[in-house]
Amino acid sequence: MAKAGAPSGVAVASERSAHTRKQFVDAAIETLKSDGYAGASARTIAQRAGLNQGLIIYHFGSVANLLLAALDAVSEERLKIYGAEVSNVASSSQLVDAAEGIFRNDLDAGYITVLVEMIAGSASTPGLGPEVAARIQPWREFAQSAIETSLGDSPLGGVLPAKDVAHAVVALYLGLEMLSHLDGDAEPALALFVHAKQLAALFEAMTAPTSPKESV
Repeated sequence: MAKAGAPSGVAVASERSAHTRKQFVDAAIETLKSDGYAGASARTIAQRAGLNQGLIIYHFGSVANLLLAALDAVSEERLKIYGAEVSNVASSSQLVDAAEGIFRNDLDAGYITVLVEMIAGSASTPGLGPEVAARIQPWREFAQSAIETSLGDSPLGGVLPAKDVAHAVVALYLGLEMLSHLDGDAEPALALFVHAKQLAALFEAMTAPTSPKESV
């Protein structure tokens, strides 16, 4: 009989299983970042994790499911960071600043590469496309919420549907990441943030409430 307070065999096995899954997920993330979707084989991921590749099927059912779990882990982590970055955003200019910081961070960490590679892989793997698309939706919702907050009661809020703008922002963000990766040069993308800041400042100046003239 197990002693009171001692961890049960089930709990230990569960912790071990969770640890193994995390090792595989971490290895899958690094493999997608360095070798792309085409290079993310069970053998390559297992070697990077230092585990038996047969355990991938045991824990995830397939390599595709493991790669989706990797995308889930990256998305969850990035959305937390994004949320912290925009938590105090109250204007368009601040939103652009936050977006630039996020973009720089993602380029350095390579996490957006995971999503880009999964999008690329969905073209050759039946059934993967809808799964990846479903995982992009929270990114759109996050962008929509940030845009609605930054626009507030400004005139543009009633002209530009935040949902449509969010879709465009996510598409542009992914496109910029892909081009920066292909070209090996992030400067053209970063230049767009400079222009976006100028436009945001102009928009804020045009929509700022005017002070009433003092009585003579």
